[in-house]
Amino acid sequence: MTKSSTPRHSTPRLGDLERAVMNVLWEAHAPLSVRNVLDALAGELAYTTVMTVLDRLGGKEMVVRERDGRAFRYLPAQTREQATAEVLNAALDEAGGDRTSALVHFARSVGADEAAALRAALEEIEGRPPGHHPGS
Repeated sequence: MTKSSTPRHSTPRLGDLERAVMNVLWEAHAPLSVRNVLDALAGELAYTTVMTVLDRLGGKEMVVRERDGRAFRYLPAQTREQATAEVLNAALDEAGGDRTSALVHFARSVGADEAAALRAALEEIEGRPPGHHPGS
């Protein structure tokens, strides 16, 4: 089995409510209080439910909390893109078999815009200017 040489910690699985809370935090431009998150969710949730979810997300190292007087404010521990990349890597790790084959299959399933973004990222990683193709 081919594994990536980059060490990663296990990416936690998020439930629907945890994902909703993370989306609120990722869209915010500053740390949020429990009340801010509750208001942004605009659902029929109890304050204590949101507080519990934020506490669980802290335990999963998905959020960081900062003291603000007697309360806390919460912010994401990583960007949405970083978290998504970790989920993709974990899926590749869990799929077994050859990671390269899975990546190739994934690359064949994306649209033209996504393929162009992948190509540009790979060129950047390889140290070539984007759009540079040998022999052209």
